Amino acid sequence: MPGGSRFLYEPFRYGPKEFQEAQETILEMKFAAVDMRLERIEMLMERMERRLWLTVYGVVAVILTHAVRTLLMMTPTGGP
Repeated sequence: MPGGSRFLYEPFRYGPKEFQEAQETILEMKFAAVDMRLERIEMLMERMERRLWLTVYGVVAVILTHAVRTLLMMTPTGGP
């Protein structure tokens, strides 16, 4: 046999069994890709949720600071 690919010289079997195996392999690969995408989406959602809560806490802190400052300005100081 001369050099080259063995696939050029070996007979190719393509029956119902091989077709089903190929389809199963393709489905496994597709599901693996979908799982990877879902994991990435979940990771991005967790990051976004953390940022959202950080923003909420920041807004609450600013409101509380403003309220405390207003209360401190309203309280009478011990004068002469």
